[in-house]
Amino acid sequence: MRLDIFTLFPEMFPPVLDTSIVGRARRRGYLQICLHQLRDFSPDRRGRVDDAVFGGGKGMLLAAEPFAQGLDALEEHLGLRPHIIYMSPRGPVLNQAAARKLAGEPALAVLCGHYEGVDQRLLEEYGAEEISIGDYVLTGGELPAMVLADTVSRMLPGVLSDESCFTDESHFAGLLEYPQYTRPEIWRGRAVPEVLLSGHHGNIADWRRQEALAITARNRPDLYEIFLHGGK
Repeated sequence: MRLDIFTLFPEMFPPVLDTSIVGRARRRGYLQICLHQLRDFSPDRRGRVDDAVFGGGKGMLLAAEPFAQGLDALEEHLGLRPHIIYMSPRGPVLNQAAARKLAGEPALAVLCGHYEGVDQRLLEEYGAEEISIGDYVLTGGELPAMVLADTVSRMLPGVLSDESCFTDESHFAGLLEYPQYTRPEIWRGRAVPEVLLSGHHGNIADWRRQEALAITARNRPDLYEIFLHGGK
């Protein structure tokens, strides 16, 4: 997969996307991430990319043209139009199902807003999908773009050592993940549940299932209700 990110602050990304699992995926060729400085596509010789908002209001708005020129150049280079995403608190909240779907795209282009966001006409012209990472507002789209890159990249074939590394995790099958333990067997008086030491795989699977159900019901009753009704 190729992931192109258009941002005013490309220097924010390498410390996150060059390390750990994402960095390893990039070095092994499973994932290509390209960062683009939005000012490089400004038609203004001073590199200006924002302007005042029509209708009044505080703050500046990112103009459509710099993003458009960047996306047009990218489409010409790739020979196809990537799936375009605008990180926005206005969009549906990113979840595991959306991450799986996006992981099937050959190319993604992520637009990072700033200030008061971007000109609406850009989103309409390019059919951008708006995605949020939560019901709160950040100063820009850079951190959400990093979250998107991380959650999507780990779903790509070959990035994790085995598919079960993500199929057993929270949200993949609609439930939160069961508790997990490692050595020592007793830590500060707290023992590992005996069933996990039994070696009986069927009993362990049943215990994990029941724990996942209980944790989901307690921590995310909204997800639990959806799960009980078959995702409807």
